[in-house]
Amino acid sequence: MMLKKLLRRKFIKKVKRRVPWIGHLLDDAKVAGDLNPEYEGIELQARQGSPCLVCRGARQLCGKPRCPLIIKFHSFAGVRRLVDTEHMFGSSPPGIFVGRIGYPYVYAGPLTPPIVGDTSIMDAPEQWIGKTVDEIVDFRTKLIRGKFRVNVKKPDMAERFMQKTLELALSQTYVDAEITFKKKPSGRILLDHDLQPMGPSAVMRDIKIGNVKTDSRIEKAYDDQDLKSEEALLNLHANGVPVSKIQRAFSIGAFGLKKNRRIVPTRWSITAVDSTISRRLIEDEVKDTNPVDQYSVHDFSYLGNRFVVLMLPMHWCYEWIEGWYPGTAWNPAQRSIAMGGDWEGYKGRTTYASIGGCYYAVRLATAEFLASQRRQAGVIALREIHPGFITPLGVWINRECVREALKRESKEFNNLKEALDYVDSRFTIRIEEWIDNSHLLKDTLYQERLTKYLST
Repeated sequence: MMLKKLLRRKFIKKVKRRVPWIGHLLDDAKVAGDLNPEYEGIELQARQGSPCLVCRGARQLCGKPRCPLIIKFHSFAGVRRLVDTEHMFGSSPPGIFVGRIGYPYVYAGPLTPPIVGDTSIMDAPEQWIGKTVDEIVDFRTKLIRGKFRVNVKKPDMAERFMQKTLELALSQTYVDAEITFKKKPSGRILLDHDLQPMGPSAVMRDIKIGNVKTDSRIEKAYDDQDLKSEEALLNLHANGVPVSKIQRAFSIGAFGLKKNRRIVPTRWSITAVDSTISRRLIEDEVKDTNPVDQYSVHDFSYLGNRFVVLMLPMHWCYEWIEGWYPGTAWNPAQRSIAMGGDWEGYKGRTTYASIGGCYYAVRLATAEFLASQRRQAGVIALREIHPGFITPLGVWINRECVREALKRESKEFNNLKEALDYVDSRFTIRIEEWIDNSHLLKDTLYQERLTKYLST
């Protein structure tokens, strides 16, 4: 209660989500560029009095309960001893990565840890709920990125490496791989708001892989060169293929009409798959159903994040809002809470969501739930991020946490006021601030309906 009283005195500032948080903390431009890819190729000016120089990971001067740099250091120290060589043998989960820098000429290749055995969990975010930040970062930083240069429109020009990478992308289980690099993998570790953490990388000289057990569902879509990519994504999703596997195969250009197949950077493929599947679920399986009968609220908390999904008894509409506390990844230096979001009405949207890929990840989770219930609703999904969430992990956390929230028993209410009172009890940001930042809540609360004047 005391925290809520303090928040009422604070000004709530709207900011864009893409805050270059590491620039507020570090004087070392090289390290800042390493941690935040947005700074690559940009000259940074060191600031006097950097809190990191005083804190050194011990005094929590940035507001985080643990130092992101220390987490990175421990992850890097653990993997550095294993990759201090130009030759590596390990088991790919399987995993691949396609970069976007220099598009259409990009780096692509397999993700392989210097570990032999079942490594499948390292590239399966659907299995990460309940894991600690350290465990997730450790999974990912052990994956070494083998790279080769390829034109996304002419992948056959890199046939030797492309074929092996494609086989990995189509595999159902982990695959043994022997990789020779042109030089030792670099120490760069990528922490990003869209992507899962990534480990060191190096250009490959050669790669050999063991026997591949192909996922027959993905292989069927790959072999059908007359099947459009959108239909391939929907079929695979309907057949129970995890979204992360669909994204991986889509990224390497495994789907679509033969003449149209292209390699897609991993960052783009994640959002493309989330967006495509959710849009079709909404159009094909949600909009023709009856609205839910009552107001309901689902919630779930994880790693300093609180997720609440409010469903309204009305035709489909959707909104996603995030509230970032000071000291969190995208609100590092502010003294007030930063809030941002985006929405769509019954007809959907025609522009990219300003809040980024998390919008589509959460839309997929809610569309899956409504399709399974054979109902439609107005959906308002909210996320409150506390300083305990110390480092970016990727948009998967939004999709999987909302999925988890929707698996749990909901609270049912007869009217919107009761539902909002319950939402208020789940957050420390007061409900008035969520309403002030929500298009759909303001519209529902304050906009008069024509039905009010119609006789029944």
